[in-house]
This record gives sequence, C-alpha cells and structure tokens, in this order.
Amino acid sequence: MDDIVQQALIKWPNVPHCYGWLGLDARGRWYLRDDAVQAQGAFPNSKGELIEHQKLIAFIERNYEADAQGQWFFQNGPQRVYVELECTPWIWRVEPDLSLRSHTGRTAKATMASCLLDDEGRVYVVSDIGVGLVHTLDVAQVADAIEREVWTVQSVSADDLPMQYDFVRSPVGAHL
Repeated sequence: MDDIVQQALIKWPNVPHCYGWLGLDARGRWYLRDDAVQAQGAFPNSKGELIEHQKLIAFIERNYEADAQGQWFFQNGPQRVYVELECTPWIWRVEPDLSLRSHTGRTAKATMASCLLDDEGRVYVVSDIGVGLVHTLDVAQVADAIEREVWTVQSVSADDLPMQYDFVRSPVGAHL
C-alpha cells in the first residue's frame, strides 16, 4: 500500500466505504461506475466508463487487496472502494515459462500443476495469491501445457468459485 494512503488512513480513520463504483472485467480492465450506470444494472451488464489513465490504473493496482470477508477493494486514501468482479479477483497472463502475472503486474506461482475449466470453457488457475481467470489471449498457451501434460484439468462450476476460493464477486450485493 502506498505511504500516502497509509497516512490518510491515520488522519481520517472513519471515512465510509464506497460500493458499486469500481468494476474489474474478465480481461483485467477497470471501470468507473457512477450513479447513473449503477441505476442501469449490475456489473458487468452495466459496465460504466473504462479507465484509461495509466497513472490512475497503476495507483488502483498498487492499492488493491481483499478484506477478511473476501471482498476486494482499492484503498483510495482513507476510503475503501469495493470492486465489483465480473469473474475472479485476479486475471492471469501466462508467460512462456507458464509463470503467472496478474492484471496488476503481480507475479504468482501456480499452487498445483493443474487448471480449472468451467462449463462455459473458461480457464482458471489457482496460485499462491488466489484464483484467477486466464486472459483469453493466453488460453491457447494453457491448452498446449495441458496437451503436453504439464498441467491437468479439473472441472469446476463458475458459480462455486467464490465459495471454494473465498472471494465475493459483488460486495455491493453483500452490503445491501
């Protein structure tokens, strides 16, 4: 967490949390969701405005973490901005050596030589920092690893992932 964020938490310890205003899609992109967007429906059906400012994205990603209930948030100074997840808290990019890099740039190690496949054909990998969806651009690379028997596939229901891997897709829904 950035030093300036930690200082703000000390200075203003009782700032209310923010729900529904930030979303993470299945390709690792961040979306701002104002009141009008939220009134149109839940994320990801109503996404909002794609964040393209690279310094803002970097700030969000440096200060992205989960609370004790498995709700992911961005610590914005003294305020927690809870994140609506389209799929999982991590979106993996798979490197040529099969190492994992998250949408935030954080590296991770697969905790098992296997991956998960849901009934819609989406591929997930469990790592030392949590479960994540494999970015669509890297699915062919994972398929190659499976074919070479480097990784094995286990079936999973996408609906079971939050309970099985302790994360909340919609903190706004849990907050209501």
